[in-house]
Amino acid sequence: MQDEFWVFAYGSLMWRPGFDHIEQIGAKLNGAHRRLCVYSHVHRGTPQKPGLVLGLDHGGSCHGLALRVEPDRREETIAYLRAREQVTMVYREAERMITLADMRRVPAVTYVVDRGHAQYAGKLPVTDQVGFVRQGHGQSGPNEEYVRNTLSHLDELGIEDGLLRDLVGRLDRGER
Repeated sequence: MQDEFWVFAYGSLMWRPGFDHIEQIGAKLNGAHRRLCVYSHVHRGTPQKPGLVLGLDHGGSCHGLALRVEPDRREETIAYLRAREQVTMVYREAERMITLADMRRVPAVTYVVDRGHAQYAGKLPVTDQVGFVRQGHGQSGPNEEYVRNTLSHLDELGIEDGLLRDLVGRLDRGER
C-alpha cells in the first residue's frame, strides 16, 4: 500500500488522462469542490479570448476518479501531469487524502487552483461562464467540447453536477 501511487481526477483527466494506469475507481476528496473557476489561456482558450476550465477550489467536497499508476511509472506520470496541468502555474500540485468507492483511504496527487493567480476567475455568474465557454478555443480544442465531455463522463459515473448541467442547458438553448 505504501508504494501505491494514485492520481485524483475531477475534470478532463477523467476522460483523457493521457497516462497509463492499472486501476480506476470512483473517489471523493473532502475540502475542495469542482468549479469552472480558471481562465484558460492555453488548452481551451487564449489570453485574448480566454476559455473557462475546472479547478479544485477551497471548501466542500468533490467526487471524481482515482487512477492508480504502477509505482515505477510515478516519475514519468508526474512529469506528464506537470507539463499538462502547470503550463501557466494556475494549479498547485498537492497530495490529498481521498476516499475510494470501496472505502479505502489513500493519498493522491491532484491539482488545486491557486486563488492568487491572475487566471483565477472565482465564482462567476453562469451568464459570464457561458460567454467564456462559447468563445474559448485553445490547443486542446473548443471550450464547449471540454465542458460537454466532462458532464457526459460525470453522468456515466453517476456524479451529479447541477452547475455544469445548467451551463450545458444554456449552451443547448442558445442562452447566455
